[in-house]
Amino acid sequence: MNTLNTRTTRKTQAPRDRFSPIAAALLILLWAYAAVSKLLDFDQFRGELLNQAIPRETAYPLSWLLPLSELSAAALLLFPKTEYRGFLLSALLLTLFSGYIALVLLGFWERIPCSCGGVLRHLGWGPHLVFNLAFLALSLAGVLQNHRRG
Repeated sequence: MNTLNTRTTRKTQAPRDRFSPIAAALLILLWAYAAVSKLLDFDQFRGELLNQAIPRETAYPLSWLLPLSELSAAALLLFPKTEYRGFLLSALLLTLFSGYIALVLLGFWERIPCSCGGVLRHLGWGPHLVFNLAFLALSLAGVLQNHRRG
């Protein structure tokens, strides 16, 4: 009895089939680092939010919503069945973050707030936007690849 081997080895996988796990892993690292760094130094993170050009009353809810959203994106990206949703959530978050940075760079607010915390604190707003746009492109490529596959 002849059976087809349905398992795909790494060697025979097309490059596009290897893209999704690599993109997911990079985004998981990004979101896990971002969320954990916010939660480990929660008071500083909330203080940074209070310094941003957003209404003060939104800082406290955002201080919980942002790391929880980032952890959710990382968790969704862990599993093939939820990977598509993880890429979608990643794209949404990165679009929002990039939009905010673009408004800062365009002088939408009178006062330019300081950049975010963590490793990116040493980047200016311009390089931070480029960083976000690179991860946004990665997220969108993951959305497109998973949409075609599913």
